Amino acid sequence: MHVVIMNGSPRIKKYSNTDKIIEAFGKGLIKSGATYELYTLSDKKEWDAAREAFYKHTRILIALPLYVECIPGLLLEFLETLHKKEEAGTEMAFILQSGFAEGCQLRCGEEFLKMLPEKLNCSYGGCLVKGDNFGIRIADDKQLDQMLTPYEKMGELYGINGTFDNEESRKFTGPERFSLPIRMMLAFVFKTFARKRFDAVAKDWGCIRPLDDRPYQQTL
Repeated sequence: MHVVIMNGSPRIKKYSNTDKIIEAFGKGLIKSGATYELYTLSDKKEWDAAREAFYKHTRILIALPLYVECIPGLLLEFLETLHKKEEAGTEMAFILQSGFAEGCQLRCGEEFLKMLPEKLNCSYGGCLVKGDNFGIRIADDKQLDQMLTPYEKMGELYGINGTFDNEESRKFTGPERFSLPIRMMLAFVFKTFARKRFDAVAKDWGCIRPLDDRPYQQTL
């Protein structure tokens, strides 16, 4: 099986959590005996080759981040340049990832992706949904391995099964909603320990103003 993978993140490769997820997923694909080619849509120089691959091959996988329930505009712009495939038989699947931890917060984006393949004369091959990926770029090696190894395993399963329409993929999402006690605990963590971590990372990146600064707020 050969898979065309497109990274639909607007971030350049260096800063893309999605790219790191694809890298891990691709390792799993190779373990299964499958092959893949990757196109990074944040580099518009790759768009012509990505379109050609879309028309040529029959198994397309688009990986993308979800920012506050919106499909990235860059990905939508690319999709608008595609026309319907002349022949049926192509399957489109998706990896939808986000910083939001609860599965329910990604379902709106998933519903849009379910409708997309038909508009291009393709069939829907499922969507691998997973949140809680915000920390990928700032994780140390051990944390990064813990976050990405499950994607490698899912890549191997996809290479074997050729779909995300299975129980393993549904379980992969994790909790659909956190219970009230967990939500209260997380709120406390984010206001204390996590806030300090975010402040430290921001400082390393050169931020000189507080993260909650509102420079354009009018003073009454």
